[in-house]
Amino acid sequence: MTWNEINWAELGPLGWLELVILGNELRAWLIALGLTLIVMAALPAIKAQIKRRLQARAAQQDAVISRYAVEIVGGTRRSIMLLVAIFVGARALVLPAKIDATLTTLTAVALLLQTTLWALEAFDVWVTRYEQRARARDAGDATIVGLISFVGRTAICAIAVLMILDNLGFNITTLVASLGIGGIAIALAVQNVLADLFASLSIGLDKPFVVGDFIIVGDMMGTVEHVGLKTTRLRSLSGEQLVFSNTDLLQSRIRNYKRMYERRIVFKFGVLYDTPRDALGRLPGIVREIIESQDGVRFDRAHFFSFGDSSLDFEVVYYVLDPDYTHYMDIQQAINLAMIDRFAELGVEFAFPTRTLHIESMPGAAPAAQKPTSS
Repeated sequence: MTWNEINWAELGPLGWLELVILGNELRAWLIALGLTLIVMAALPAIKAQIKRRLQARAAQQDAVISRYAVEIVGGTRRSIMLLVAIFVGARALVLPAKIDATLTTLTAVALLLQTTLWALEAFDVWVTRYEQRARARDAGDATIVGLISFVGRTAICAIAVLMILDNLGFNITTLVASLGIGGIAIALAVQNVLADLFASLSIGLDKPFVVGDFIIVGDMMGTVEHVGLKTTRLRSLSGEQLVFSNTDLLQSRIRNYKRMYERRIVFKFGVLYDTPRDALGRLPGIVREIIESQDGVRFDRAHFFSFGDSSLDFEVVYYVLDPDYTHYMDIQQAINLAMIDRFAELGVEFAFPTRTLHIESMPGAAPAAQKPTSS
C-alpha cells in the first residue's frame, strides 16, 4: 500500500502518528535525529559567531552600522531555529504528502515571521538613528519620528500578514479588494482619529513648533514635551501637563516664544507736575544713557508723550537682543534702579496717584482758604 492509497480521514491523529513512525526504518529516524541535533547546534553557534564579529567591529570608532547589526542579529528567535532544525531533519524521512506540506508551510511561515522581526528591528534601529541625527541637526525633524515609526511598522506588519496568508493558501487578491471597501467604512468611523493623525503629519512637516519650544495657546502656555500621533503634550510653568488634540491645536492661534530673536520692551513712567521744565527736557537723554549702558540691548526711543491725571508721562522703547525672559528681567531691574538713583540726583520725583480739591466760599459767607489735599 502506498501513501496515496491510505484513507487519512479514517486514521485519525493517532493513526497518522503510528503510520509515520512505522513507515520509516530505524536508520532513517537516527539520521533525521542527527540532522536535527546538528542544525540545532549549528544555528545558535553561527548566530553567536556573527554577533561576536559584529561586536568586535562595533567596538571600533565610527562603526555605527555594525553596532546596529548586533541588535538586529540578536532578534533571532530560538523557537524558529528549532522549527528549521526539525524541518531539515524531516528531509531524511518518508512522510505523507499532507504532513510534509503542513511542515513545509509551518516552516515557511516561521521564516516569514523571523524575517518580519528582523525587518522591524532594523526599522526601529533606523528610526532611532534618524531621531538622534534629527535632534542634533534640527529639533523640528524629530517631531515626525512617531508618525514615521507608526506608518513604517504598520506597513511591515501588513506585508508580512499578507505573505503569511498567501503561504497558508488564502486568496489575498480577494482579501485586498475587500479591504478597500472595509477601509472606507473604517475611515468614516475613525475620522476624528485620522484628522489628528494628519494634523500630526502637518506639525511634523510644517514645524510651527518643535519639542522644547515655549508656546502659548489661547490662555494656556507651556514647553512642548511630546508631539504624538493624536495629542501634543506641554509642561506648564506651574508644573502640570497640558494635553491638546493635534487638530484643535492647529486650529488655534499659537504664539511661539522660542522663535523670538529679540524682545521689544515698552515701559512708561510718570513724574510730578511740579518738575522743572529743564529737568523734563533732560529725562529722555538720561534714560537713553542708562539703557545704552546695559549689555545686549538696543535703544529705540524715549519721549514725554502725555499729560496724565496726576503725572507727566514718559514712554520708553528698547530691544533686548537675547529672547531669554530672565535676562530681560535682569536688564529691566538694572534700568529701574539706575533711574531711581539718577532722578534722585536731579531732584525729580516719581508721580503717584494724587487728587487736589479746591473749595470756594458760598455767596454771603466768609472767604475760605483753598486747601489742597492728596490721597
